Order: sequence, then structure tokens, then C-alpha cells
Amino acid sequence: MSTLSFFVRPLDAACMTPRHAAARAAARPERRRERRGGLRHPLLVAAAAVVMLAACGKKDDAGTSPAASGAAPAAAASAPLQVAFAYVGPVGDGGWTFAHDNARKAVEQEFGDRIKTTFVEKVPEGADAERVFRDLVQQGNTLVFGTTFGYMEPMLKVAADSPQVKFEHATGYKQAANMRTYDARTYEGAYLAGVVAGAMTKSNTLGVVGSIAIPEVIRNINSFTLGARSSNPKATVKVVWVNEWFNPPQETNAAQTLINAGADVLMQNTDSSAVLQTAEKNGIYAFGWDSDMSSYGPKAHLASAVVNWTPYYSASIKAALDGSWTAGAGKHSWWGVKEGAIDLVGLNSVVPAEVKARVDKIKAGLKDGRFVIWKGPMLGQDGKEVLAKDQVADDKFLQGIKFYVQGIDGQLPSKP
Repeated sequence: MSTLSFFVRPLDAACMTPRHAAARAAARPERRRERRGGLRHPLLVAAAAVVMLAACGKKDDAGTSPAASGAAPAAAASAPLQVAFAYVGPVGDGGWTFAHDNARKAVEQEFGDRIKTTFVEKVPEGADAERVFRDLVQQGNTLVFGTTFGYMEPMLKVAADSPQVKFEHATGYKQAANMRTYDARTYEGAYLAGVVAGAMTKSNTLGVVGSIAIPEVIRNINSFTLGARSSNPKATVKVVWVNEWFNPPQETNAAQTLINAGADVLMQNTDSSAVLQTAEKNGIYAFGWDSDMSSYGPKAHLASAVVNWTPYYSASIKAALDGSWTAGAGKHSWWGVKEGAIDLVGLNSVVPAEVKARVDKIKAGLKDGRFVIWKGPMLGQDGKEVLAKDQVADDKFLQGIKFYVQGIDGQLPSKP
């Protein structure tokens, strides 16, 4: 430590307000160079100390000067918002995580040096997630996104210990004072895929590779079935569950099992491209999920039900930057076709023009509210009415679905 540092820093710190301290910290490298170059002689050091003591006295008498009071906000404004993302899979999964990371890159482009993003991939759901969230907070991130259902409880724990940080949890339902939830209406994309699948099947047997039997996934399988039977009332759907979000070998085995059982069109609610690739090898059709997977099986690919997280991430970051970000009980966002978060893209040229036209019409109806997927009369797999005639399911109903609709062959797992 230089002589100047020894004598001057304590005097400087003693008369600084917190706002001055923030400004001084932001400017520290430049000021340190000035001291090393201009005040090396001991007499000059002593003179500097006397001058600074006098300056302290003037500040106490006259109050904070306008120039000093304006320095801290300027320094704070120049510091980027640190935004972190925790991913359950690898960024190259081609599906769920790939879609989230594409959105992260998009907001980096949008906000430029106003934000700084980071991510951690392949974070298991459970205790490891809590450790990762705590580490992201320690790194200085003040807006943290957790992008899978199993992060809910770990994030709640960390949020309770980090009130200065804003937390966002994807697909969850529990909120806190500094934690809110968000989701995409993936069931809308599943329904659109079903409309195409019902029109394209020759065997009238469709297959779905399911991940984990939670309402989100069950709702997607049901919506796919509803869409398929709207095009082809004879269509039935078989489901094989793998009980994981991302496990390409298991997804491959499940897809092959469905093909062996007669399915000639496959959909998935898993994160890799394995189902589409298996369909390509077997000469049947399939859909991409979460991201455009057409390159993984060009002949098999009928379309991809994609999620675009960019609109939500952009709105959330903007709110964090301008101070309008809020959380608390009931603070949940659920965006779909209407908000530009869901789409069916890359329709194969083999899809008839009339089917494409119907897909476009349904999209338009979902955007303006004229078309509703979950509307009665509707029966469950057991034949009991789940929605009365003309009854429209509200979000509470949709978020709690734990049953199969008619048209699904097989039993729902008793436990997720």
C-alpha cells in the first residue's frame, strides 16, 4: 500500500455518504492512477490530507453538492443489469433449452450493453439447482430465470434469502415477494400439430412420447388429441412415458415402441430431436417440439410446434431496467399465439393446402380470441363430462388437468 493510500483513504472514507462511496468505487481505477502519478512526496501527502479534512468540514456545513449528488446515479446507470439463466438441458438439445438460449441471445442483441447475461446448462432439478441459484446470486446477478418445473422449490428457498434479487420461474405456480412465474401456452402448438396429424395419418394411430406426467404435459397430449380428432374423428393416440425431460436413448426407444404399435405420426413433449430422427429412419411422420427441428429429419418433419421466449424475456428485462418489475402472489404470465410466444412453423410441402389453410385460420382465431381449444361439451377418457356445452375452460382448470380426454389409448400414470 502506498503512503498516499494509507493516509488519504481513511480520511476520504470518513466523510463520504453512501452515494459518494458508490461513485468513488465506480471511478476507483482512474483515481488511483492520479494519486500514484501526482502525490508521491510526503509533504504533498500531508498537504493533501489537510485539504481533504477542510473539504469534509465544508460538506458538513453546506450539505451535499449538486455535482456530488448526481455522480452516483450516473455511475449506477452505467452498470449493466446482470441477468442469469439456469437450463435443465444442454443448449444444443435442439428443443426446450435451445429455445430459451435463442431468446437469451435475442435480448442481448436488443438491450446491448445495458445488460450482461450468463447461463448454466444441464442443471438437475433438486438440490443441485439450489446450489446453482445461490452461486448465480453470489456472482452479482439481480435477475435470475429458472427454466424448468423442478426448479420451483429450490428457487423459492434462494429467493427468501436474497430479497434484493428478482427471480422468475418457468412453468411453476408458486410465487413470492421477489419471485414470479411464467409459462407458454404450449398446448396451443400441440393442438395445431394435432390438426395436421389427424389429416395425415393413414393408420388412424398417432403416438406421443411423454416426459413427466404433470398437468403441463398431460394438457399438451390432450390438446394434440383434440386437434387430431377435429380433423379425423377416428384417430386415436398412444402414449409412452420416459419420465425425463431429456434422454435421447429413452426417447428413441419410446418412439420405436410407438411405431411398432402402429403409429404413423409421432409427437413429443421431450427436449431432444430423437423422436423426429427415429421417425425419419422408419419412414413415417413426426413433429418438432419447442424449436424448429426440420433439419433433423427433413422427410419426416411435418411441422414444429415452437416456443418463442423472446417477447416475454424482453418485457421482463425492460421492467427490471425501468423499475416496473413486480412479483408476489398470483403474479403469473401465460403467453401463447396471441402474444407471439407459440407457433406452428415449417409445414412440410406434403401437407395439403386445405389443411394449411385451416391451421392459419385457427392461428388467427387464437390471436383474436374467436377460437377456443378447450370448450365444451367435452368428455374425459372415462366418458364423464369435464366441460359442459359451451363452457370454456379457464386457466385454473387448464393448469390442474390430471386426466386424459377421449381418444387416448392407455392409462395415465398414477404418479409423475
